Amino acid sequence: MMQTTFGKNARDDVPLSDPTALAKFGKLEVVAKLVVEGYLIGQHKSPFKGASVEFVEHRQYYPGDEIRHIDWRAFGKTGHYYIKEFEDETNLRAYLLVDASGSMGYAGKTLSKWHYARQVAAAMGYLLLSQRDSVGLMTFDTAVRDIAQPSTAAHSFQRITDLLGEREPGGETSLGEVLASIVPTLKRRSLVFVVSDMFDEVEKVLAAMKELRHSRHEVVLLHVVAPEEEEFPFARPTQFRNLERLTNRVLVDPHRLRKHYLENYRRFCAALSAGCGALGCDYFKLKTTDPYDRALGEYLDSRSRGRRGGR
Repeated sequence: MMQTTFGKNARDDVPLSDPTALAKFGKLEVVAKLVVEGYLIGQHKSPFKGASVEFVEHRQYYPGDEIRHIDWRAFGKTGHYYIKEFEDETNLRAYLLVDASGSMGYAGKTLSKWHYARQVAAAMGYLLLSQRDSVGLMTFDTAVRDIAQPSTAAHSFQRITDLLGEREPGGETSLGEVLASIVPTLKRRSLVFVVSDMFDEVEKVLAAMKELRHSRHEVVLLHVVAPEEEEFPFARPTQFRNLERLTNRVLVDPHRLRKHYLENYRRFCAALSAGCGALGCDYFKLKTTDPYDRALGEYLDSRSRGRRGGR
C-alpha cells in the first residue's frame, strides 16, 4: 500500500494534469482530495457558500412563541417583545450516477473510461461535500447496482469511494432506459450528474434527460470518451469487439471505415450537446487525457455564469 505525506513539497510533485500518472499515486479517495484541493489552491479562494441560517425580519411576539427567539436588544430599545425570524439556506442535494457497463472498460493507451469516470465522480463528490452539500451515488449497467443515499455525514465520502473502488465495469446497458427508471426514485429536487460514455440512441438519452428536467432536477452530463473515439487513429486491419457483448467481434479496414465513423461520431456528439442545451442540461465532453479538474472548473464556471437559477 502506498503511503504518502501531504506536505507542500509532496503536493507540488503530484502530476495533477496527467490522469494516467496520477492514478499510480494513490487510492481513489487520496487522488480525489488532491485534485480538489489543488484546484481550489489554484483559484486562490473557495467558490463555495457554506450552510448558514439567515436572519430575515422581526415580527411581534405572540403567546406560544419560543422565548429563545425573542430579540432582547429590541425589547431594551422599544419595550416591546419581537421575535427574530430566520430562513434556512438549504444546501444542494446531489446524485452521482456513474455508468459501469462493459463499454466503460475500454482503455486504449490511457486510463480506461471507467477508471477516469470513477475518479471524476469521486472528485466531484469531495468537492460538493466540502461545501456541506448532501451527496449520493448510484452505479449502473442494465440496472442500478450500487446505491449510497445522499448524506452530509462524515463517512459519506468514504462510502462513495468504497463503492466506486469495488465496482468493475461489465454487462450491457440501455442508458436511456436505466436513467428513466432512476427518475421516480429521486424523491426531492436534486442536482444530478450523469457520468457515462453515453452509448445509446440520442433520442433515448434525451428522453430521460427530459424526464429529469420535468421533475425539476438540475442535470449535468459528463460525457467520458477515449482519445481513440475522437481520432480513430487505427491504420492496419483491426479487430473490434463489443465490450458489452464479448462474443461480438468484427475485423475491419480502418482506412475504409474512418471517414464514415468520424462523421457519425461527430453527429452523435453534436446532437447530444444540442439536445442537452435545449433542455437546459449542462453537457461537458471529457477525454481520458483531460485533467480531472477540468470537469470541476467547467461545472463551477457554468454555475457562476448564472446558467442555473441559484440554490
